[in-house]
Amino acid sequence: MKWFDYAAPGSLGEALRLLAAHGNARPMAGGTDLIVQMRAGRRTPDLVIDIKKIPELNVLSFDPGKGLTMGAAVPCYKVYHDTAVRKAYPSLADVTSIIGGTQIQGRASVGGNLCNASPSADSIPLLIALGARCRIASVRGERIVPVEQFCTAPGKNVLEKDEILVSLQIPAPADRSGAKYLRFIPRNEMDIAVVGAGVNITLSNGHIGAARVALSAVAPIPLFVKEAGDWLVGKAPTEDNLRQAAEMAKAAATPITDMRGTAEYRKHLCAVLTRRALTGALEEANHA
Repeated sequence: MKWFDYAAPGSLGEALRLLAAHGNARPMAGGTDLIVQMRAGRRTPDLVIDIKKIPELNVLSFDPGKGLTMGAAVPCYKVYHDTAVRKAYPSLADVTSIIGGTQIQGRASVGGNLCNASPSADSIPLLIALGARCRIASVRGERIVPVEQFCTAPGKNVLEKDEILVSLQIPAPADRSGAKYLRFIPRNEMDIAVVGAGVNITLSNGHIGAARVALSAVAPIPLFVKEAGDWLVGKAPTEDNLRQAAEMAKAAATPITDMRGTAEYRKHLCAVLTRRALTGALEEANHA
């Protein structure tokens, strides 16, 4: 591993000033991706800025009217152990419990998982389905970016060199809504998804009032299948309609063939997992 300097600022302002002053610095939330990449020589920062101690990046707060604020450095275990999160966003609690193993969950964060921008990331399809928004800061100011626009290519995102992802803002769940993330993996745990599907669905007067569908591991970035969710709006929540939306998700996918599965198999899984996720979300919405 190449040598590097280390800093652990106690405030967001200090971290942003450090980042702006160094042309080759990297923020580190949990380090579960960054350290591996540095050991492999894929990342070679001169300065690593540990943001784990910054208060704004460790907020985990739910307001029934405003929704959830989740700091970019909040470790996974705190998310799935939080009573308010488990009640309001059971799908988010579930997805944070399958990111790596217990040791990884003690350090890894949803914000870090997003910034790593892996096409197969487990948390990102669900964040897209939940309508999350990214609060990004630099010494120049702040901006808000919808999570579906955050990843730009494998391992790349919209952050400029002097910017930090501060938090994720997730809207409060609507009445009679449900969300679900499902993935297919060859092993039972700690494996990379062959395909993942995250959905969110809201019922209104016996019909689907809103829906969002997203996929992982089937495109260069986590894929927001807007047309599938839009097509469901106004329709009855029947098996046939859910199946049709799942076929639209399948059509939108552009997977590759690799050691984990063929492109054809991945396309098939898109339809299966999306339909099952929509069915699970619908069941949750019916009991909300």
